[in-house]
Formats: sequence, C-alpha cells, structure tokens
Amino acid sequence: MDLYSEQILEHFRASPHKRILTTPSQRVVEFNPLCGDVVQLDITFHNGRIIDAGFMGTGCAISQAATSLLIEDLKGKTVEHAKKFTHKNMIDLLGVPISPAREKCAILGLTALTKAVTISNAQKHQNTKENDKEKRKKTTKSS
Repeated sequence: MDLYSEQILEHFRASPHKRILTTPSQRVVEFNPLCGDVVQLDITFHNGRIIDAGFMGTGCAISQAATSLLIEDLKGKTVEHAKKFTHKNMIDLLGVPISPAREKCAILGLTALTKAVTISNAQKHQNTKENDKEKRKKTTKSS
C-alpha cells in the first residue's frame, strides 16, 4: 500500500477542516521538532461534546491529513470519547502503515487534542471550585 494514499493526499491538499475558529473553547499549538511540522488545533466544546473544530498548520502530508481526519472522526462526539482515542486509533484512521520515524507526524494532531481536552477539564474543574467558593461566601453572608 502506498504511504500517500488518495485519502491522505485529499485531506492534505484540500482539507475541509483547515480553518481557524473565531472563538474556540481551546486553541493548542503542537510542534514536532524532529521534522518541523506544526499544527494549531481549535476546538469548541459544548455540553460535553466537540461541536466544532478546525486546524491550521504546515508540514508533511501525514501530519496535516492525520489532523484533518481526526477532526472529521471526532466532530460531534463526546469529550469522553475523545479522551479514549489512542495512538493506535490514529494510525488506524490513516489507513496506511506508518513507520516509527513517521509516527510523531501521524499523532501530532492527537497530541494537540489530548492537551486541549486536558486544559478544558482543568479549567472546568477550576471554575466549579470557584463557583462553589462563591456560593459558600454568599451562604455565609446570608446567615
């Protein structure tokens, strides 16, 4: 099987997901220092779902197409589903064998997604703690 399958070349040349979101919930930039690939992933979360996503980047066909395919696969799915997405799932999504040297390229978008979900969860947890603290203050003042 050819490394640059038609699906990969399609997503590399004209990804429907290559765009910047104006107000994403999270924006993460990942860089692969081994080859210079860069991916900026924008994601909008709502009620525990990925409702919109886009990316911009430069680099090889594998890194750019993999990020596009990842967005296509996860859009509309839950954040919990995204948390369980693995390196193996990413390679399977590409549908071509990936050498160990190219694996970093193939998972660059997934690395960005993992960071975006982690940051979002941390912010959500922090907001919940702050809201609880405010509620306790109000309850104490009312007493």
